[in-house]
Amino acid sequence: MKEINLDNKVKSILDAFIRSLENIYRDNLVSVILYGSAASGEFVNKRSNLNIIVVLNRDDLSEIKKASGLINKPKFSIIKPLFFTQEYISTSCDVFPIEFLDIKENYIVVSGKDVLKDINIDTRNLRFQCEQELKARLINLRHAYLRVRNPGALRDLLLNSFTSILHILRSVLKIKGKVAPYLKQEVIKEVSKEFQINASIWESILAAKNNRIKLSNKEAEELFINFMSDLNKVCNAVDRL
Repeated sequence: MKEINLDNKVKSILDAFIRSLENIYRDNLVSVILYGSAASGEFVNKRSNLNIIVVLNRDDLSEIKKASGLINKPKFSIIKPLFFTQEYISTSCDVFPIEFLDIKENYIVVSGKDVLKDINIDTRNLRFQCEQELKARLINLRHAYLRVRNPGALRDLLLNSFTSILHILRSVLKIKGKVAPYLKQEVIKEVSKEFQINASIWESILAAKNNRIKLSNKEAEELFINFMSDLNKVCNAVDRL
């Protein structure tokens, strides 16, 4: 099994959560899968979440509700679980190709069996979802920009939306026949080559996201404006693919 690259405190939180799930669900628990930054080695303390998939044999609301008390404990606030059955995963890859491609490329089974290794994802569904997701984010960010009154909120808006947009752009690279890197820094480099975006703008956002630099309110707004310009350029390019 791939090693989990987390500090001891975060590991202990994850381990305690998994043990509690096993006690709650017993035979109904098929597997627990860690994905996202914690699986890729990009986890940032006090910034990243622990994203997990909890696979159950039965996932009706009465079963999911059994974990309600666990999920709402303050010490587990960084854990963001999704509850699925194995059948739901196998029948949803055509609807969510971006998400399942990202998960399949970088995940760690932390309990139970590997239910992802044999799933099939048809990449013909990718272009449509990529265009739809990018344009929706562009619209939502423009709308939010008009409503933001607190400069700090604009900075948070930029940083909180950045990772999901990079995930979509990884799939855009695949549509163009490229081998899409997983590390965010490398995704930025490849996207800048393909779409002539300003890589330094995106790298600064990533640095702020990872707490390597602090942004003033003025710097955050300048980055937001330039990022939106680049994102619009990418949306137009994806539309022509």
